[in-house]
Amino acid sequence: MSKQDPNPEFKPYVPASQKPPELTWVAMVIGAVLAIVFGAANAYLGLIVGMTVSASIPAAVISMAVLRIIMKRTSILENNIVQTITSTGESLAAGVIFTLPALFIWQLEPSLTTIAIIALAGGILGVVLMIPLRRALIVNEHKTLPYPEGTACAEVLHAGEEGGKGAKLVFKGLGIGAGFKLLTDAVKAFPSSVEWEIYKFKNAAIGMDTLPALLGVGYIIGPRIAGIMFAGGVLGWLGIIPLISYIGDFATAPIYPAEVPISEMDFHAIWDNYLRYIGAGAVAFGGIVGLLKTLPTIASSFSGAIKGFSSSGDGKDLRTERDMPITLIVVLVVVFMGILMFYPPIDLGFIGAILLFIFGFFFVTVSSRIVGIVGSSSNPVSGMTIGALIFISLVLSAVGQTGQAGMVTAIIIGSVVCIAAAIAGDTSQDLKTGYIVGATPKWQQIAQLYGVLVTSVVIGFILILLDNAYGFGSAELPAPQAVLMSMVVDGIMSGDLPWNLIFIGAAAAATVELFGIGSLPFAVGLYLPIHLTSPIMAGGLINAIISRSTKDKDELKEKNERGILLASGYIAGEALMGVIVALAVTAGVVFPSEAFFGPLASIIAFALVAWYLFHTANKKSLNK
Repeated sequence: MSKQDPNPEFKPYVPASQKPPELTWVAMVIGAVLAIVFGAANAYLGLIVGMTVSASIPAAVISMAVLRIIMKRTSILENNIVQTITSTGESLAAGVIFTLPALFIWQLEPSLTTIAIIALAGGILGVVLMIPLRRALIVNEHKTLPYPEGTACAEVLHAGEEGGKGAKLVFKGLGIGAGFKLLTDAVKAFPSSVEWEIYKFKNAAIGMDTLPALLGVGYIIGPRIAGIMFAGGVLGWLGIIPLISYIGDFATAPIYPAEVPISEMDFHAIWDNYLRYIGAGAVAFGGIVGLLKTLPTIASSFSGAIKGFSSSGDGKDLRTERDMPITLIVVLVVVFMGILMFYPPIDLGFIGAILLFIFGFFFVTVSSRIVGIVGSSSNPVSGMTIGALIFISLVLSAVGQTGQAGMVTAIIIGSVVCIAAAIAGDTSQDLKTGYIVGATPKWQQIAQLYGVLVTSVVIGFILILLDNAYGFGSAELPAPQAVLMSMVVDGIMSGDLPWNLIFIGAAAAATVELFGIGSLPFAVGLYLPIHLTSPIMAGGLINAIISRSTKDKDELKEKNERGILLASGYIAGEALMGVIVALAVTAGVVFPSEAFFGPLASIIAFALVAWYLFHTANKKSLNK
């Protein structure tokens, strides 16, 4: 071995000495089809509700069904390549829909070629800028960065390989997650979200999205990170929103950025108009601090990566240590930076290219670490993009690039950065999966670039089709993140961005950091609605109860593995059904608009799902 193994006790499922089929034409064809399907479905879903569903675990489940059951192919590494390509399509679609619709909102009509180049550039930068960080984040911090979806996906692939009770747990969870999503989003048997106002505490509210996937994410990330995230939500929804409401009762005129007086707002409106800016400031501060903390790790990572690349052809490195050649990484970065600088419809220029590279690298690193802590589902890509757009717009304004031309340049840079951050988070999760199952990093990285290429070609058609059918920013297709991005850029260029809210968020994150607590999970919780962090907290509490009540280490390990398998099934099932429902809506299926039963039914159903997770994980043996 050419490098000292930082995890000598860790053994991947497939040893480095074995070379089962991995990047095959079958995997590439199936992966491409699923990448397009998941990308299209998630684009539509995200433009409506502002969130997308993670595709890694559903892709792994579909891959097992197609390759193992239908085609009788048994390579776990081939399955892993399919899910790698598929999840890349979903992540690229998320980055695109959060930003590029702003150009349509401004009544500009980017061409298919322009959209494809922007998407391709962002996707490629997200993959290749993450590659030199792989060993530092995935290998060296294997014990400290859980990468929830990546770990869960490895469990799904592993369970499918072994069969038996482990696989049954995954598919039980899959059925529960899918059934729950079907009952809430399609059948409308009961609502998927509940909330309560607190008596005599105006505009203070607690809510919960009663979704098994969020419960599963909470179980996987554990009680500490879940608790820090939830603390951010508590401060926002039980502190900041009521405070704004109380003070706003004495103001008769609207306070920017809102267009109506605070006294006429409910807690959702205050969150939308004020707290999201505060959360964006906290996320930006947390990201900067996180980057500063990891600078030594990043430096050693690049040094180790360059040494590894230079010796990759000497035959001494293990298969599971090989990355793409550094020369190819440099060529890809230079080529696409050049295209963005000189392609006429984009024409970023030298300053724009410098800003793109700096913020691209910064948020690729931040995103890679965020998803290692809280998972891709809670990765605040839009919040990071807002932070990037603030600085980018300020710099462009300072050098005289204002007006519509400056706004377009800022959005294009922000789009590439957003796509790169989304892809980097997905790449990190996929590489974590590959590390656990024993994949070859080089083939995974090539698969990710292939998935970026396939999705970039079709995403422009999807955007133009949806804009022509509904119009971005309309009631049918609100595109919440893109509307916010356009507001931020327009606000800075016109000089009326609510900086006080941004700095309040930064101060809140700084306070948490001074207590010795990582501010990034807290900032994520402050930015996200409490409806998302409360079910994650519930999953973390289940993990904590089991951990505290189990003294034997071997028994605890078995319980945790069992819980992760079932939680992975929850995530996979809900994500699969979410995509199916989105496809049905896209095809014109009309679902009921009102829930048949009320919030109590939703709470009871969620409690049963939580109890089943606790009951299953807390058994002393799989044989019981």
